[in-house]
Amino acid sequence: MRLILFALFGLGALALAVVLLAWLAERRLDRTAEAWSFGDIARLPDVDVALVLGTAPIGPEGGPNVYFVHRLDAAAALWRAGKVKYFIVSGSTDEPAAMRAGLVERGVPAAAIYGDPAGYRTWDSVLRARDVFGQRRLIIVSQRFHLSRALFLARQAGIEAWGFEARDVDSPYSIFTELRRFPSALRAYVDVWAGASARDSSLPVKIGIDPPL
Repeated sequence: MRLILFALFGLGALALAVVLLAWLAERRLDRTAEAWSFGDIARLPDVDVALVLGTAPIGPEGGPNVYFVHRLDAAAALWRAGKVKYFIVSGSTDEPAAMRAGLVERGVPAAAIYGDPAGYRTWDSVLRARDVFGQRRLIIVSQRFHLSRALFLARQAGIEAWGFEARDVDSPYSIFTELRRFPSALRAYVDVWAGASARDSSLPVKIGIDPPL
């Protein structure tokens, strides 16, 4: 009986330690991102390429995903302000095609939009922006809570990156949506520490020379 209690206590202590580490990781990422993440488009430098991070185009209730809509609105604002010349829209499954269509609807030429369908995670999107698309300077577009992690990963990968903060949602879809940022932050540190590779590799793409995918 004592052995069982001891084991349960040990598991509980381990779980608490992981939760605390995840919280500390997320807080540290958020503080670190303050120097590079902006909601004011005028504070961003002019760069060739922006990386728009993917999310599902359809929300859990069956309508348009508001995170998705706000990211595309922010990306289109970059284009109208002349801050970028090209976009990498990175996600999985149908996300890049949906992002391309949404940006075209917002006035961005299709020839300026490169799709990356192997952006399964933020780490994959960042590494592929560097290794497949050859980018060392980027503006990354997403909501602030996501940008904190993306900017950390990009800069750890040797990319000079800035974040443009898309408008956040007024009310999260679920508590899971809010809480997932904490284990994701901890995993970001693990990915960097372990030197994890992108899940898929591809032939290099020269933005502005090769036709958009």
